[in-house]
Amino acid sequence: MKNTPQKHNHHFRFHLPFAHVFSVFGDDWFALKAEAFARFFGTPFFLVAQTLVVVVWIALNIMGVVQFDLYPFILLNLAFSLQAAYAAPLILLAQTRQADRDKAHAEADALHREAIAAISEERALLISQQSAQLLELMEQNTQLTEVTKALSERIESLTREIHSKFVCETP
Repeated sequence: MKNTPQKHNHHFRFHLPFAHVFSVFGDDWFALKAEAFARFFGTPFFLVAQTLVVVVWIALNIMGVVQFDLYPFILLNLAFSLQAAYAAPLILLAQTRQADRDKAHAEADALHREAIAAISEERALLISQQSAQLLELMEQNTQLTEVTKALSERIESLTREIHSKFVCETP
């Protein structure tokens, strides 16, 4: 049986009206890969790997093992410039998408809090009404108990009176 998001993620129902905001730059292959790549720029793995590549690049060229980019490493500088030219817009794209998602989540959470507050007010009103009804029922019960007691005493009195007439008249 397939799990539907509506059954298991009912608490996300307030986020559904904002689903269009999650894809500011689209959900196509490029937008998703660009955002993933931009997020990869900030990982320790990327920083360590880039540092290793630079160290090996410089070491190979200085030691003369391979001399394809001699000091002052113009090709390496060009590679970093190219990387920066693409990294900056990709990082901005990822930040913009995340900011829009955060805003949508904040609005959905605000709606959720409003819904909870409205439900709480309705429940408080219902509890107040039920308490008033219970008090009214208790008053009616008290009155019925008093009437029942009075009637029982009257029946007992009449029973004694009848009993005394029959007992006294019978020799």
